[in-house]
Amino acid sequence: MHQDKNQNTNQKHIPVLIDEVLQYLDPKVEDSYLDLTAGYGGHTSVVLGKTGNYQGSVLVDRDQNAIDELTQHFGTSGIELRKQDFYTASQELLDSGRQFDLILADLGVSSPHLNEASRGFAIKADGPLDMRMDQHQMLNAATIVNSYDEQDLYEMLKLYGEEPKARQIAQLIIEARPLSTTTELAQTVARAWPGHSRVHPATRTFQAIRIAVNDELGLLERSLPIWVQLLKPEGRLVVISFHSLEDRIVKQALQSVSGNRYDAEMHLLTKKPVIAASHETVHNPRARSAKLRAAVKTKRKGTKHAYSGKK
Repeated sequence: MHQDKNQNTNQKHIPVLIDEVLQYLDPKVEDSYLDLTAGYGGHTSVVLGKTGNYQGSVLVDRDQNAIDELTQHFGTSGIELRKQDFYTASQELLDSGRQFDLILADLGVSSPHLNEASRGFAIKADGPLDMRMDQHQMLNAATIVNSYDEQDLYEMLKLYGEEPKARQIAQLIIEARPLSTTTELAQTVARAWPGHSRVHPATRTFQAIRIAVNDELGLLERSLPIWVQLLKPEGRLVVISFHSLEDRIVKQALQSVSGNRYDAEMHLLTKKPVIAASHETVHNPRARSAKLRAAVKTKRKGTKHAYSGKK
């Protein structure tokens, strides 16, 4: 769920778009902060370094490894840690009446997910067909690959992977069953794309299965309206996405609550998605696909042009 964060014992993490996150969140001393995809604490460390408000902030992640790392870094600071998916956490925080000055959701996949073969996310590393961000949930990639019927596989690959050869790949997976490793799946999919070059032909298939395993788009669609409610007046929301499906959902959700009308709840800070500068993509290739959108909550709901531009 969460792009490169800070650092765990084995892998180096580089938080994406860190300068842009600081620009659009614009953290001030004592601002309360909700990081819905805290991962390994990269963005969190920088934002809290500006606000200093640990006890008024909440870090959320559904990966136990991330929670363990966050506990190691922030466990004595008084900050609240929640091992939950961001929808469940958001709903519970809303139900309890919480609101925040700053909210960040970085939707990408973390470096440990991609670099640790045992997690089953990586195309080029042999591992089990897993792909669960929360390793306590039942549904995993192996279940989808080996039990979905051909039509369900086709629809998943077409919708979540935007895969032009979805029908052929679904057939190849059915014929190759049972599949148990990422390498077996990648090799099976590659048969639909002979002579591939730069991008591995299984990239879209792995994306589609990962989205399905973790209900990524469903959680995002259900969460965005809650995030608006979780913001204090003039609070800021930043969302970083990593493929067009996510970005479209974020764009439409923010547009639906903003605009030049009397009942607008949000004011858009980004008309178009902000992307990484070339110097960042050189050092952090995973930033190449990152797209940042930001908005600020209006001062009073139902008041036209209520956003003052200041916090």
